[in-house]
Amino acid sequence: MAEVRSWGIDVPLVVADAGYGDAAAFRHGLEERGLPYAMGISSRHTAHPSHAQPVQPAYAGTGRPPKMQYPDAPQTVKDLVIAAGRTAARPVSWREGSRPGNGRSGFKRMYSRFVALRVRPAGRDVRRATDGPELPERWLLAEWPATESEPVRYWLSSLPSGMPLAALVRLAKLRWRIEHDYREMKQALGLAHFEGRTWNGRHHHVTLVSAAHAFCTLQRLARDPKDAAQV
Repeated sequence: MAEVRSWGIDVPLVVADAGYGDAAAFRHGLEERGLPYAMGISSRHTAHPSHAQPVQPAYAGTGRPPKMQYPDAPQTVKDLVIAAGRTAARPVSWREGSRPGNGRSGFKRMYSRFVALRVRPAGRDVRRATDGPELPERWLLAEWPATESEPVRYWLSSLPSGMPLAALVRLAKLRWRIEHDYREMKQALGLAHFEGRTWNGRHHHVTLVSAAHAFCTLQRLARDPKDAAQV
């Protein structure tokens, strides 16, 4: 990210799957650099509700005075969302998919139900990286389809607290664009076709494929500017 910024390119948001989102050190590194994120996390990730506050335990009179701590143990994000209840889930449509439907361009709109909660992520690594006794607030976003008995996906985000639900969902769901572009680069532009044996040759190949993909993206947006909101 630092190198990309050194090129004069703004990085408005970092999106990633739970392989990165579950790593507190990675999230904290982004926060230190002032980079907002919306990342997938596993259901076993733990957090406190936003209203939870640390308290000062009673001092026994001997030894070092105890530090302020949260009186209740953190809960898994799955338990927090389920405690909020199915009624907390709101319907959101975030983009048009690839299947025929009644969307503006003739394709089916992507639609599901989501719960958004303000929470305080917990864990040893989070505590070590936090100054003071109070853990910072973050967004917990969960997808809970009407047909499912429990949430099916979770995200953690450092986006502002006033972020509308629809915008939060759209940004969290942007990772599909990475998968789409990677597949396009491999299948349509030849990223996976390199058979050379040198680093310079590999670098040259990836550079040309990336440039070709950037050109295709700009051409696509020029034909249909409304797609800019989905890229």
